[in-house]
Amino acid sequence: MTPTQLHRHAAHDWWRGATLYQIYPRSFMDANGDGVGDIAGIIQRLDYLATLGVDAIWISPIFTSPMQDFGYDVSDYRDIDPLFGTLEDFTRLIARAHELGLAVIIDQVLSHSSDQHVWFRESRQSRDNAKADWYVWADPRPDGSAPNNWLAAFGGPAWTFDSRRCQYYLHNFLASQPDLNFHHPEVRQAQLGNLRFWLELGVDGFRFDTANFYFHDRALTDNPPSSDDYRSRGHPRSYQQLKHNADQPENLDYLEEIRALLDEYPGATSVGEVGGSDPLPAMAAYTAGQHRLHMAYTFDLLNSTGDAMALHAVLARFADHGDDAWPCWALSNHDVPRSASRWGSDRALLALTVLCSLRGSLCLYQGEELGFEEAELSYAELQDPFGIALWPEVKGRDGCRTPMVWEPHCNGGFCADSLSPWLPVHVPHQSHAVSLQQEAPESLLNHVRQLLRLRGENTLLKTGQQTLISPSVLPKGVFGVIRHDRHQRMMCLANLGHQSGHDNSPVMLDLTALLGSRTLHGQCHDPIEIVSLPGMATPILEAGQLRLSPGMAAWLVVPADASRDQDG
Repeated sequence: MTPTQLHRHAAHDWWRGATLYQIYPRSFMDANGDGVGDIAGIIQRLDYLATLGVDAIWISPIFTSPMQDFGYDVSDYRDIDPLFGTLEDFTRLIARAHELGLAVIIDQVLSHSSDQHVWFRESRQSRDNAKADWYVWADPRPDGSAPNNWLAAFGGPAWTFDSRRCQYYLHNFLASQPDLNFHHPEVRQAQLGNLRFWLELGVDGFRFDTANFYFHDRALTDNPPSSDDYRSRGHPRSYQQLKHNADQPENLDYLEEIRALLDEYPGATSVGEVGGSDPLPAMAAYTAGQHRLHMAYTFDLLNSTGDAMALHAVLARFADHGDDAWPCWALSNHDVPRSASRWGSDRALLALTVLCSLRGSLCLYQGEELGFEEAELSYAELQDPFGIALWPEVKGRDGCRTPMVWEPHCNGGFCADSLSPWLPVHVPHQSHAVSLQQEAPESLLNHVRQLLRLRGENTLLKTGQQTLISPSVLPKGVFGVIRHDRHQRMMCLANLGHQSGHDNSPVMLDLTALLGSRTLHGQCHDPIEIVSLPGMATPILEAGQLRLSPGMAAWLVVPADASRDQDG
């Protein structure tokens, strides 16, 4: 057992308040010269991640796959695709990561497999073979149409007709990604066995793709229409509430089976992706107590634009579902436009400072620490089936998946300049290269390192309780939370107004109103301490008034009895 594993054995909850770093392996580092990132490339760059100050890496799928959805269509759950390397390469990655104090979390795509998986190949042969019921099959309606109105994420019906069985099979995503039938006990056990395989190999946990899509409504009831505010033009499935093909009650029981398995491996953890029409209640339910997932995330913050009212609303809705749920908050990942484009490139550090102030674990996406904005690609450059199917209204996910830029030249040090990478390097990213930012003390990269170190050393920020400050007691555009435990409190504020524009004046916050007068008139033993935040000017505090300019954040350590509870 490595020193890292021994540490986790003693501290089972190392994940609570930890910072994860997502690696999209196709785009991280190409070591074998084929224009696609690989495991050997990740190993080459692990030292960089260790110096960044993250606790764990999450690696997107590297399993054997025909790559119709770039690894999220698995054809062998227990092997590495040759594109990325071998199992031996992967065990070397685990060993090196543990030497550096990094946990290794890998994707698990349990809800569906590739249509090239041996299970599905057997299942589709007949209605009475050993795997006949391992996938979701249904007879046509009397007129030959699909069994119900369910739609696939990438457009079109969620059903494809198979002439061998004269039945439709369910696929919530691509037709080449048939959904497994989790109502079948052998399916559930088979996937638990696949998880055990990787735990035995030494991984520290799993990120569960589409964790609320394991079970479907057996009656195949039609989904109802969604409300207008949920609908996204150009995205047909958003016109439905995903009521019957996701979030079924049986999901909770299976998550408890997964947790029981993970508990056999001290320190092993889990983070679930929860999508759908109303994900926050599911996210809370999936992480409630000690018997389901350790952490989960939704797309609510992943779609945020840095609006203070909207940010408060997301966190308030989550808080309504109980204090024992544990989120893993993120602003960027491989499925959404980059946060530096949504929030604004001039607010990249502000966004991460806000993220670091929140209760929960955090996840950064590769390039986020460098300030990468969303890449613009032409239709001819697209690889993502989502974007190809729904262009031009939906541009797909390739814009956030372009290669990392390690050096300021043609292919960014991701691969040799003589090669054609699988996606083009975004030229504006070259000026944000790691090598340039490493040498610049005031770079975003170095500020993020300091920020993560600051949070990692602060128990209050990592695991303390959280009270939201109501927008009604804050100036317009200001977001705030109070982090607290039995010994101290910290008020975290951020002026999310834009530094450019017609309304870019500083705001004045009356701390007397927010904290009460006892602190400000010397009746408490400890004065307010203003934490020095990396890359941020220190706000001015005079006579109980805090001056906060647009784009500025402030963390104030206040005496434990000085802060009144604020309405969340």
